[in-house]
Amino acid sequence: MKSRLVEKGPARTLVLGTLANSLGNGVFVTCSALYFTRIAGFTPAQLGLGLSIAGIAGLFAGVPFGHLADRRGPRGTAAALLVLAGLATAAYLLTDAYPLFIVFAFLYALFDRGAYAARQALIPAVLDGANLVRVRAKIRVVTNVGVSAGAALGGLALLWDTGTAYRLTFLLNALSFVACGLVFLRLPAVPPAPRRPPGEPRLAVLRDTPYALLAVLNMVMQLHIPILEVILPLWIALHTGAPHALTAVLLLLNTLACVGLQVPVTKRIDELRSAVRAFRVAGVALLGCCAAFALSSGRGPWAATVILVVAAALHVYGEMVQSAGSWVIGYELAPPTRQGQYQGLFNTGIAAVQMFGPVSLTLLLIDWGTPGWLTLGAVFLAGGLAMAPAVRWAERRRAGSAQAAPAPVTAT
Repeated sequence: MKSRLVEKGPARTLVLGTLANSLGNGVFVTCSALYFTRIAGFTPAQLGLGLSIAGIAGLFAGVPFGHLADRRGPRGTAAALLVLAGLATAAYLLTDAYPLFIVFAFLYALFDRGAYAARQALIPAVLDGANLVRVRAKIRVVTNVGVSAGAALGGLALLWDTGTAYRLTFLLNALSFVACGLVFLRLPAVPPAPRRPPGEPRLAVLRDTPYALLAVLNMVMQLHIPILEVILPLWIALHTGAPHALTAVLLLLNTLACVGLQVPVTKRIDELRSAVRAFRVAGVALLGCCAAFALSSGRGPWAATVILVVAAALHVYGEMVQSAGSWVIGYELAPPTRQGQYQGLFNTGIAAVQMFGPVSLTLLLIDWGTPGWLTLGAVFLAGGLAMAPAVRWAERRRAGSAQAAPAPVTAT
């Protein structure tokens, strides 16, 4: 990688804080399900229900906590919510009662997603436009590195396989949230947004239809997330003759590609025109990915392996360019003084895909097979092509709002 991963100043602080938090998240994701079922004593059905209820909190946390970041300043809001998420993680260890588990899971999802929204408002507040997308790409790289390293540490806890080992992973995740919050407090102070003009709604983003459309299209394109995490192992086992171990190989290749190529790919996507083009490219690449998956159905070990490697390569390229394009569009078309609530809405798609994507794609792809893959590919292509007129609509709305808006009222 030509550019240094860790820079100086605010960029370095953002990257290091994210690395600490993603390391803890990787440990937690690896071990949490076994802790809750084997140590806390919940059934898989209870665990799934509790996490689904918590997912509702994550789904609706972004906009109000993003608004709070606008009003109170994103640095302090992000730090406070990260510490609260860490406390919620530690609270898991204090109970084996199912109702309390649901409460703590709800609070964890609420603070975690709220902190994510505040963090997205903090990034443009401490970086200039030339650095924003590049640093956002580096944040994604260190997220992959941290989660992978955390998963390796979690693997050691799985080998140890004791209550003490699992509890240590929870404490490590809790400390990672607190460490991230403390690191972010080293960033420059960011003043609160000016008081909203008379007549402007408190949550203006909820009435910004063009921006909401951008968020929906971005969510549609993020349906690529469950493909490798959930669908790939099921598809290999049930529809192809490829070895089951290929799942681990392709997941590793995806991580390595993101770590090595995300920053170079992002260098070419730095303004709205190139971001729109990135969505078109992502739509075509993800269509090709889906077509390759469909073609692998019923193939023998060697043919299926080759085709699935091609599918994974198209997937990771589409994933990288879509991510880079979304950062530009999400930031550029949001009002500078309302980044918190706007980023909260724009990134709600991640929570929605994580909540509904596995079930819907399992029904579409695993149960329906080849027609399902071709349908999903058409959806990706349509989403990628639709981003251009949606961006033009949002630009016209933003230009009109700028002309009609009165002077902002300074907060006292």
